[in-house]
Amino acid sequence: MGDVIHALPALTDAVNAIAGIRFDWVVEEGFKEIPQWHSAVDKVIPVAIRRWRKSPLDTWRSGEWQAFKQQLQMREYDAVIDAQGLLKSACLIVRYARGPSFGLDKNSAKEPWASKCYTQSIAVAKEQHAVERIRQLFAAALNYPMPEQLGDFAISEHFESCENKNYLVFNHSTTRVDKHYPEAYWQQLIQLAGEDGWKIKLPWGNALEKKRAQRLALGNANVEVLTKLSLCQVAQVLANAAGCISVDTGLSHLTAALNRPNITLFGPTDPGLVGGYGKYQRSLLASNFETNHSAVEPAIFRPLLPQAVWKEFTQLIIK
Repeated sequence: MGDVIHALPALTDAVNAIAGIRFDWVVEEGFKEIPQWHSAVDKVIPVAIRRWRKSPLDTWRSGEWQAFKQQLQMREYDAVIDAQGLLKSACLIVRYARGPSFGLDKNSAKEPWASKCYTQSIAVAKEQHAVERIRQLFAAALNYPMPEQLGDFAISEHFESCENKNYLVFNHSTTRVDKHYPEAYWQQLIQLAGEDGWKIKLPWGNALEKKRAQRLALGNANVEVLTKLSLCQVAQVLANAAGCISVDTGLSHLTAALNRPNITLFGPTDPGLVGGYGKYQRSLLASNFETNHSAVEPAIFRPLLPQAVWKEFTQLIIK
């Protein structure tokens, strides 16, 4: 999800630089809602590489791959841009799209061999935020000056806004176990938020995440475990939140794209490359805090105490 969201400001730059430009967007089927929120997108073409590679023979027999390729090749494009720099995107998508292709060069891409698949490969410095890397790639590919101002995701206007933002959202779930903020710490954060009069909403996307949310909500009258929601519905909840506290997860990037105040908690990953981008975003890296010998797991988060997180959050948000 983060990769998809990080590409949105590049579309906004292109729209501001090139009158009438329009985009088709190939995206993993689970995230197909996101490109639809940007006004420059004409057509969304879902792809299911994650699912297809688990059973390639079934994919071939079902005709899904052939149907995808046919849809991809319906138009001749002025430019085909690979924003990921991966072999799967370069070989399975860019290779079959009709039009000159652009992507990161061998020294810039996550997977250097992907650069062999492009008509033109472009050098973009690695040690900068993912949003800025994609913006620079688009500017070079489409031949317009790189804007100096902060990138604009341009999706918040897609969602209804209400003035009475009286709740917070805690984005507590992520795929990697070592990126999870300890549940004991979440419970303390919930208590601190409740003492300050906040209601809290907990989203979830699968059975394990739902169970975690239920554990965090247990005995806390100020906490609501949300029902199963679509990505668009979750975005609407985030759009009307007074603020969020998040682990390093896709919903944290979505919160940033919606311009909501957000603290993101980092343990093993680098916030300099994938931290919250845009207005009202703050990243807290656990290793920047004093060593703490509490027994919580993952151990990497032990120094990042709830009291420190809440102090940072209350400085970021205005109730």
